[in-house]
Amino acid sequence: MDELPPELLVNILSRLNDSKSLARCRVASKTLNSLSREVRAVNLICTLSLYSKSQSIAGTPFKTIFKSLIEDSSNIRSISVGVDKALNVVSVDDLNDEDSKELYLTDVEFVQEWLPKVRDDLEILSISDFWIHSSWRQSDILALISSNCSKLVKLEVKNAWLSVVGLTQLPNLTHLTLEFIRLDDENLEKLNDCFPFLQVLNLIGVGGLHEPRIHFLQLKSCHWTVSNEPLSLAIVAPNLLELKLKCSKPKSLLLETPKLVKFHLSVEDAKGVSFSEFHDLNTLELISPDTYSLIHNVHFGNKIRKLAVGSVKSKEQSERLKLGLGTLVKAFPGIISLSLGPRTWSKMETHFQSEGLVDMKGTGSLKQITARVQTSDHTDVHQTVSFIRAILDNCRGLTDMRLMIHQDKDPRVRTNLISACMMSNQRIRWKWGIWAEGGEDMWISDGN
Repeated sequence: MDELPPELLVNILSRLNDSKSLARCRVASKTLNSLSREVRAVNLICTLSLYSKSQSIAGTPFKTIFKSLIEDSSNIRSISVGVDKALNVVSVDDLNDEDSKELYLTDVEFVQEWLPKVRDDLEILSISDFWIHSSWRQSDILALISSNCSKLVKLEVKNAWLSVVGLTQLPNLTHLTLEFIRLDDENLEKLNDCFPFLQVLNLIGVGGLHEPRIHFLQLKSCHWTVSNEPLSLAIVAPNLLELKLKCSKPKSLLLETPKLVKFHLSVEDAKGVSFSEFHDLNTLELISPDTYSLIHNVHFGNKIRKLAVGSVKSKEQSERLKLGLGTLVKAFPGIISLSLGPRTWSKMETHFQSEGLVDMKGTGSLKQITARVQTSDHTDVHQTVSFIRAILDNCRGLTDMRLMIHQDKDPRVRTNLISACMMSNQRIRWKWGIWAEGGEDMWISDGN
């Protein structure tokens, strides 16, 4: 170990996922003890076991451990401190007392104890608070950070109640993530003003907003998950390239994003969705219980090449008789790749059984279909194969079929479906896989 170059050892120590290991290294050798003080990153997560140990008579409080790591280092560029999700299962009764601040990490008094040590060089800061301790205390930590960390490039705050009072400009900040945050402000104007060069914005479960408006001139990527409140949303970002937006039933949705290339839209009620045509959009993913209404109310442009469509459960079943494959082909005549979720595929298969394939003109560009299939018995296999054969007969340019079958289905049904499909058309390249709710897709074989 002592023979390795010091620069390499510092780089290795800086990459440790858990800085508790850094403390162990300090007692392992004089060389590591000396070099550990040159690390550029501190990462410390309070696990359930660590918290339990800290509460013992001989235990060291979590905040004390963290502050000692900061005090013993002189070259820190990145800090990540947080509470493990496993602690969410702990009830208030199991903690010290309701007023405890031991895991209240966005506490301004706590941050003031260590931030001055690193503020001049800090570039990345991530704080994941403990909701039981932070939800009823409003924190002014954003003002504190902005007034001290002029070189900060990336900021992430989770599970906290934040105020923007006193927030000042952070000219170098390009990445901002606020996740499960209570932000009691009329809109996002303060953030818009103070982060003028923001390029990546993630707002996940940020509540307390009214008529929120995102306005960032340099923004390139945005992920926004809105609460269930019926809000009027607006995004003005002339340079935005990628947008992932999930909202329930917005009163209205305004998008001024002329350069958008990739768009993921998940919406339960599409009545309030209406915006101008996108000129450069080529990748689109739609998740809605009423895709039929959505694609008829909104014009997504004529450059869509990659389309994915999924559905969520809804009490309304009117779409079942409306949404056919031809509906998508007609609305997006230039698509090359089409991915269909299990409910969408089921709706289209039902539509085919009653109406056949209609409006299938202009399918020459379609080369690949990926679908998650819910076939459950031999009768379903026959219907599914019939649907697939009709698709192949109508889409002469189609070369790839990728079918995912639910993992809980009878393996014999899966085998029969694979065999029947591969006999349907020899020109198609088949690929087979397994899917499950909430799990990752797993490809099991290539039909060729």
